[in-house]
Amino acid sequence: MNADSAAHERDLYWMRRAIDLSKLCPPAEGAYSVGAVIVGDDGTELSYGYSRETDAHVHAEGAALTKLPVDDPRLGTATIYSSLEPCSQRSHSTTPCARLILEAGIPRVVIAWREPALFVDNCVGVEQLEEAGATVVELPELALAAKAANSHLGRLS
Repeated sequence: MNADSAAHERDLYWMRRAIDLSKLCPPAEGAYSVGAVIVGDDGTELSYGYSRETDAHVHAEGAALTKLPVDDPRLGTATIYSSLEPCSQRSHSTTPCARLILEAGIPRVVIAWREPALFVDNCVGVEQLEEAGATVVELPELALAAKAANSHLGRLS
């Protein structure tokens, strides 16, 4: 197995973990069920979170980040796996997840599914991350699995 295929297999493994976490979310009419995992460059899980884990407004990425010290040096070489594209705007006074990831200094983001225009007309989380220098990897082969945890929202594209 070459380095690229080994990295891809690692990404699939951790994204499946994030998708499993998304299934723990209490379903909510106006919100996606999302799971997130932060993995260190040594391949160990540093933190995890899922939507509505601690309250009705917490997103998965925020839940995972709050479990680590803000200045944790491991974040500078970590990867965050999120079953859905990190949000670029919030309806509440909370910082959007794309910005939280950038502020934490996480250089690599892996997603399974881009946010559809169900609640936000044009989510630009991927674009914001890339413009700030983060590497974003999409795993479209796991998009259907990520969508399955959101069946409470009806038909999703």
